Amino acid sequence: MNRNKAGITWIFDLDNTLHNASLHAFPIINRSMTTYIAEHLRLDHDSASSLRQHYWHRYGATLLGLTRHHPEIDPHHFLHAAHPLDEITREIHPMPGLRRTLLRLKGDKVLFTNSPTAYAEALLDALGITDCFNAVFSVEDVHLKPKPLIAAYRTLLHALQIHPRQCIMVEDSSHNLLPAKRLGMQTVWLRRTARRSMPADTLIRNLADLPSRQPIHR
Repeated sequence: MNRNKAGITWIFDLDNTLHNASLHAFPIINRSMTTYIAEHLRLDHDSASSLRQHYWHRYGATLLGLTRHHPEIDPHHFLHAAHPLDEITREIHPMPGLRRTLLRLKGDKVLFTNSPTAYAEALLDALGITDCFNAVFSVEDVHLKPKPLIAAYRTLLHALQIHPRQCIMVEDSSHNLLPAKRLGMQTVWLRRTARRSMPADTLIRNLADLPSRQPIHR
């Protein structure tokens, strides 16, 4: 990736950061994951749903629990089945002022998501912001080691040949911000309500607030 004049690389999460996935995409993905787990591990629906949620809470990603405990599962097949693009892209909920916000930010922009590449690219296209990003890093691009594993962040930094202190990471998940902060990135937490203990340098309640709350580059 070519060096930009601003010397800053913005690293954005996708779901519930660039679009409101909770309104449409997440219910479909969760249902699809549960169905897949039930069929391939021969569990009833409730047991499969509980296992999916257990792995998500324990590891930060259902995929990580499956790869660690169920080697018989093909992770690429699971990711494809869990993200039915035709159904998901029927309804898209971009964050208010999304494109305008991205265009106002100085520096390169990278998408960093635990979703598969096909889903990431389809969502960027549906949101009309593909041209706003210099690179896309999916869970497949970081060797199926999803956030919040610090290895995922190091793989991204190595591939882009950038230092973490050149980066500002924008996320809705506090768990995914902590490794970025430990590596030396500046962090922006997109959260509706504040907490006393904030795992980020900056808190914003709406993505559109980002330009006016842009952290100072170190």
